[in-house]
Amino acid sequence: MYLAWKEIRYSKLRYGLIIGIMFLVAYVVFILSGLANGLAQGNRQAVDDWQAKTVILSEDSNKVASASQLTRSDVDRVKASDKTAVGIFSSAMERSNSNAKTNVSIFGANSDSFIVPKIKDGRSVKAADEIVISENLENDGFKLNQTVKLGAGKEFKIVGIVPATTYMIAPVVYMNLDGYTGLKYGAQPFASEDQKPISAVVVKDETPSQVSITTNDGQKQMQKLTSNDFVESLPGYKPEKLTLDAMIYFLFVVVAAIIGIFMYVMTLQKTAIFGVMKAQGVSTGYLVRSILAQSLIVGIVGVALAVLFSELTSLVLPDAMPFAVDWLEWGIYSIVLVLVAMVGGLFSIRTVTKVDPVTAIGGE
Repeated sequence: MYLAWKEIRYSKLRYGLIIGIMFLVAYVVFILSGLANGLAQGNRQAVDDWQAKTVILSEDSNKVASASQLTRSDVDRVKASDKTAVGIFSSAMERSNSNAKTNVSIFGANSDSFIVPKIKDGRSVKAADEIVISENLENDGFKLNQTVKLGAGKEFKIVGIVPATTYMIAPVVYMNLDGYTGLKYGAQPFASEDQKPISAVVVKDETPSQVSITTNDGQKQMQKLTSNDFVESLPGYKPEKLTLDAMIYFLFVVVAAIIGIFMYVMTLQKTAIFGVMKAQGVSTGYLVRSILAQSLIVGIVGVALAVLFSELTSLVLPDAMPFAVDWLEWGIYSIVLVLVAMVGGLFSIRTVTKVDPVTAIGGE
């Protein structure tokens, strides 16, 4: 380590450049990680708020809530201790005195169910023309006691605000089941209250294997999903995450290549010096450890700077850009980046071991 550190101090510019490159690559890794986590959280946050273990959809929905067609009577077919119906779809919301529209996700559920988060300001929904909005909608100008339009111009009053949450990257609006039915289906008649549509039945504490469903002749088949399976089936969720993760993994290879090429070139330039050191009795193992120590120092300093600047960057990003820091993931990526940098340093070991003292210092 002494030799490694002394050489870095002597060649500040060279090692400063490689640390800079290491920093930039690691910085991109952490930013991509934050974006990937931000997109994932933006898609699933409202579902995570449920803290539920099972989501039940119609069999023909392909695990997508917006394509699921159940009825309120189907809730009784589900044998579970804590269950609730929920209607889900997307819409646009605008203030009555403005033409600017904001995309939102609509959740229709009983106001006392676990689907609706704890009210932060105002009160819960009591009528079909009342809604509770996610706090992040306040940034778009929506306020308590304001009248807004949803869908084809149906008016609702904002009576409560819950902590910021999103579903499918859009802020969430909560209403009761009657409000959901009226908004989505308008004046369409239904045979009875039990025949009014819902999207899913959500079970709080039981896993899919613990939940049973009764199905008689003529009744629609239903499928049980874990909350995680439900989230991963959201349109675009997995492709987005896989794409960004693939870019991160590719950057690991880039780091190994960059460090490897740099250390190899530096080693070639120091062949004569290594020859002299070997002639003086310095072991090959000591020289190899010195190269690995240099790779370790470059990796640690570059990654540490990248973590610092990535965290600072997250503080100035606009709210519209989904970004979430997962410190456990960043810690794992930091370790991987440092290890990959050391792997890059291994490329030079063969060159060091082949250095002949006599040849390196110009002997015959």
